[in-house]
Amino acid sequence: MSRAAERLKLLINHLDRPPAVIGASPTSAQTFTHSHPHKLRYSFDNDLLTPDQRLFYEKNGFILIKNLVSEEDVNMFRKEFERICRQEVKVPGLVVMRDVAISKSEFVQDQKAVSKLQDFQEDSELFRYCTLPEILKYVECFTGPNIMAMHTMLINKPPDAGKKTSRHPMHQDLHYFPFRPADRIVCSWTAMEKVNRQNGCLVVLPGTHTGTLQEHDYPEWEGGVNKMYHGVRGYDPQHPRVHLEMEKGDTVFFHPLLIHGSGMNQTQGFRKAISCHYAAGDCYYIDVKGTTQENIEKEVNEIATKKYNVGNEITFMDTWAFRGRLVQGERISM
Repeated sequence: MSRAAERLKLLINHLDRPPAVIGASPTSAQTFTHSHPHKLRYSFDNDLLTPDQRLFYEKNGFILIKNLVSEEDVNMFRKEFERICRQEVKVPGLVVMRDVAISKSEFVQDQKAVSKLQDFQEDSELFRYCTLPEILKYVECFTGPNIMAMHTMLINKPPDAGKKTSRHPMHQDLHYFPFRPADRIVCSWTAMEKVNRQNGCLVVLPGTHTGTLQEHDYPEWEGGVNKMYHGVRGYDPQHPRVHLEMEKGDTVFFHPLLIHGSGMNQTQGFRKAISCHYAAGDCYYIDVKGTTQENIEKEVNEIATKKYNVGNEITFMDTWAFRGRLVQGERISM
């Protein structure tokens, strides 16, 4: 370790807050307090992240780890995705999403574009991504040792059909989650092939994770917006942006309040990535009624009611508790 890093480590000297100090307001926007000006609030000291990496995440709300997932694993996830699209395997609870503007896609026999697989937790091969030791060791830096996999996606961004619908509006992932505290939630997002500005890489607004959860709704785009693609109502368009260009197997970890999105896919190929949102096993559910999250709660409940042919028995919290799976340690309150 360098002398500078040793000095920094001595300075922070295990200043991560214990669980009792980590708190959240029971609303859609978390209230933050600092009990000590030198504490690093967004990560734990477990000797994996360097002091510089911890400070980078503290300031920016994301960290990119190069070449984390093996090419062999990525190729296996891709093959399983193709099998699902060819309807060779049925996955309970899986949500297959299709771009509103694309009429044909690779691997899809019915000629409808698969833009995303969501909730693949019951597919043993795809869910293996969420349990990869190389992923979990980084996740633990942000959640602690008890880890729940809460939300799974494989994104297959299609070539844009000219209506700009392959874009994903700028948003905060916490908008979709009725659990807290936000600082103990993290997303891992792995490129399944080269990702750049041409095929619609992630774009992030560094430092926005230190703010609050903002109001989200569907943007008013001429070409239409894909289902559930809500966007932040008001953010500073002049805020500095970072385009996360990545190679196959590169993985970015980011905070759920970080404002991010992705641009159009202006190539002829499909841009694939696989991701999972994790939460600490001692996170807790909140009631989002009366908050900015009511609109997403209503939409999710309507979909769940139709999908499972039930009345109002299923709540917003139920839909998340049903999807969540323990991947390490204990399931305490999730």
